[in-house]
Amino acid sequence: MRVPTRPFVALGLCLAFTSVASSACGDQPDSPEVAAATTASPAGSSAASPQPAEGQFPIVVETASGEVTIEAQPKQIVSMSPTATEMLFAIGAGDQVKAVDSYSNYPAEAPLTDLSAIAPNLEAIATYQPDLVVLGFGDDVVQAGLADLGVPVLLLPAATTLDDTYDQVAQLGEATGHIDEAAAVNAEIRRGIEQVVSELPAAKTPVRVYHELDDTFFSASSGSYIGQLYQLLGYDNIADVADPDGSIQYPQLQAEQIIEADPTLIVFTDAYGDGPEVIAARPGWDTLTAVANGSVVQVDDDIASRWGPRVVELLRTIAAAAALVGQ
Repeated sequence: MRVPTRPFVALGLCLAFTSVASSACGDQPDSPEVAAATTASPAGSSAASPQPAEGQFPIVVETASGEVTIEAQPKQIVSMSPTATEMLFAIGAGDQVKAVDSYSNYPAEAPLTDLSAIAPNLEAIATYQPDLVVLGFGDDVVQAGLADLGVPVLLLPAATTLDDTYDQVAQLGEATGHIDEAAAVNAEIRRGIEQVVSELPAAKTPVRVYHELDDTFFSASSGSYIGQLYQLLGYDNIADVADPDGSIQYPQLQAEQIIEADPTLIVFTDAYGDGPEVIAARPGWDTLTAVANGSVVQVDDDIASRWGPRVVELLRTIAAAAALVGQ
């Protein structure tokens, strides 16, 4: 199941950053050139990871929302964030995950439930007897209720920079007893990003990209997480006209603005099922350079809307799209 676009716009755009994205503003991402040469197991796999070290607990995990004390290594984790679920399995903590929310459809072995990540329910979460809960949305009632039950909560909101991705992977590593594995996953992400950027062909002309979140023309400016990925690739983002200081991050454009900007590349997700031909059929859009040249790329919404280890896969896809615009 894919997360619908509109509810996340209304709820602060917190579970994902493409069809569902954060509205907070952050710093620029770290340069991928700082990648460490560390061997890591494949993201999304926990089979080859060593067992977590019991001796590091109790531990205090520093998060964006404050300190979280975890007295003992968690054995019954409930993940209420699709991105956190991917991170947990990537760092080798999959065997410790008892239940995940209804959108956590990757990896396949994740224990999928009907728990709602958008509107978490304390009683429903408590039935799984968790010793650690990871939330994507802040919910005072749920957090207070879990605190009363003595259950620690990690709040990991949508990333606004690549640094947030690395921080959250590291925090989950600390919280679950997989510090070294988390560091290896972060090194793998950095290496992957560095490789994609280094292999990008020299541009004959700048790529003008329009990233479409939904068919009401919400887009992602350079102030957003995904906009920063386009910056890494050196693309010009047409959404920046509507968000020059990057504070909005996900501005809504007008069709006339898009036509006037004449993007040479259009990237949109399969969240609402429309193919490239639907884009081309819009009034006046057949004149766009991207449409005329067939440079309209549809990407997997799950991959595009999560800021975990598969961000490298997304970056590789949009980097490959540069070849469609005559590079």
